[in-house]
Amino acid sequence: MKTGIHPKWFSDAVVSCACGNTFTVGATKDKIAVEICGKCHPFFTGEMRFVDTMGRVERFQNKQKQAATSGYISKKKKKQQSASTAAPKSLKEMLMGIK
Repeated sequence: MKTGIHPKWFSDAVVSCACGNTFTVGATKDKIAVEICGKCHPFFTGEMRFVDTMGRVERFQNKQKQAATSGYISKKKKKQQSASTAAPKSLKEMLMGIK
Protein backbone atom coordinates (compact mmCIF):
# COMPACT_ATOMS: atom_id res chain seq x y z
CA MET A 1 0.00 0.00 0.00
CA LYS A 2 1.39 3.40 -0.96
CA THR A 3 2.05 5.92 1.78
CA GLY A 4 0.98 9.55 1.67
CA ILE A 5 -1.83 9.20 -0.90
CA HIS A 6 -4.73 8.40 1.41
CA PRO A 7 -6.88 11.16 2.99
CA LYS A 8 -6.88 11.73 6.72
CA TRP A 9 -9.56 9.72 8.54
CA PHE A 10 -11.70 11.34 11.23
CA SER A 11 -13.34 8.65 13.37
CA ASP A 12 -15.44 11.24 15.21
CA ALA A 13 -16.72 13.45 12.36
CA VAL A 14 -19.79 15.47 13.34
CA VAL A 15 -22.78 15.45 10.98
CA SER A 16 -25.23 18.30 11.51
CA CYS A 17 -28.65 18.38 9.86
CA ALA A 18 -30.75 21.43 8.97
CA CYS A 19 -33.38 20.23 11.46
CA GLY A 20 -30.86 20.53 14.31
CA ASN A 21 -30.01 16.86 14.74
CA THR A 22 -26.31 16.00 15.15
CA PHE A 23 -24.49 12.67 15.26
CA THR A 24 -20.96 11.33 14.79
CA VAL A 25 -19.63 9.06 12.06
CA GLY A 26 -16.30 8.12 10.55
CA ALA A 27 -15.42 10.21 7.48
CA THR A 28 -12.64 12.03 5.64
CA LYS A 29 -14.00 15.43 6.74
CA ASP A 30 -14.28 16.55 10.34
CA LYS A 31 -17.62 18.41 9.90
CA ILE A 32 -20.42 17.50 7.50
CA ALA A 33 -23.60 19.54 6.94
CA VAL A 34 -26.66 17.78 5.48
CA GLU A 35 -30.12 19.05 4.58
CA ILE A 36 -32.07 15.99 5.68
CA CYS A 37 -31.44 13.09 8.06
CA GLY A 38 -33.23 10.08 9.51
CA LYS A 39 -35.02 12.24 12.10
CA CYS A 40 -36.66 14.54 9.54
CA HIS A 41 -36.86 12.42 6.36
CA PRO A 42 -40.48 11.82 5.23
CA PHE A 43 -39.92 8.08 4.79
CA PHE A 44 -38.96 7.65 8.43
CA THR A 45 -41.35 10.22 9.91
CA GLY A 46 -44.41 9.04 7.96
CA GLU A 47 -45.25 12.54 6.70
CA MET A 48 -46.44 13.08 3.14
CA ARG A 49 -44.32 15.93 1.84
CA PHE A 50 -41.85 16.64 -0.94
CA VAL A 51 -38.19 16.93 -0.04
CA ASP A 52 -37.11 19.41 -2.67
CA THR A 53 -34.50 22.06 -2.06
CA MET A 54 -34.01 23.22 -5.63
CA GLY A 55 -37.65 23.62 -6.75
CA ARG A 56 -37.54 20.68 -9.16
CA VAL A 57 -40.96 19.38 -8.19
CA GLU A 58 -42.62 22.76 -8.72
CA ARG A 59 -40.93 23.22 -12.11
CA PHE A 60 -42.08 19.77 -13.22
CA GLN A 61 -45.64 20.42 -12.07
CA ASN A 62 -45.67 23.76 -13.90
CA LYS A 63 -44.49 22.07 -17.11
CA GLN A 64 -47.24 19.48 -16.77
CA LYS A 65 -49.88 22.21 -16.37
CA GLN A 66 -48.58 24.14 -19.37
CA ALA A 67 -48.55 21.04 -21.55
CA ALA A 68 -52.11 20.16 -20.55
CA THR A 69 -53.43 23.67 -21.26
CA SER A 70 -51.54 24.24 -24.54
CA GLY A 71 -52.68 20.96 -26.10
CA TYR A 72 -49.14 20.06 -27.11
CA ILE A 73 -48.85 16.75 -28.97
CA SER A 74 -45.43 15.17 -29.45
CA LYS A 75 -44.13 14.15 -32.88
CA LYS A 76 -44.38 10.51 -31.94
CA LYS A 77 -48.06 10.83 -31.03
CA LYS A 78 -48.74 12.80 -34.24
CA LYS A 79 -47.21 10.00 -36.31
CA GLN A 80 -49.30 7.41 -34.49
CA GLN A 81 -52.48 9.43 -34.98
CA SER A 82 -51.82 10.07 -38.68
CA ALA A 83 -50.95 6.41 -39.29
CA SER A 84 -54.09 5.21 -37.57
CA THR A 85 -56.41 7.65 -39.42
CA ALA A 86 -54.99 7.01 -42.92
CA ALA A 87 -56.62 4.22 -44.88
CA PRO A 88 -54.33 1.21 -45.23
CA LYS A 89 -52.92 0.72 -48.73
CA SER A 90 -53.61 -2.43 -50.64
CA LEU A 91 -50.74 -4.66 -51.74
CA LYS A 92 -51.17 -3.53 -55.35
CA GLU A 93 -50.97 0.17 -54.37
CA MET A 94 -47.88 -0.41 -52.27
CA LEU A 95 -46.07 -2.30 -55.06
CA MET A 96 -47.05 0.15 -57.82
CA GLY A 97 -46.18 3.20 -55.75
CA ILE A 98 -49.66 4.69 -56.11
CA LYS A 99 -50.66 7.12 -53.42
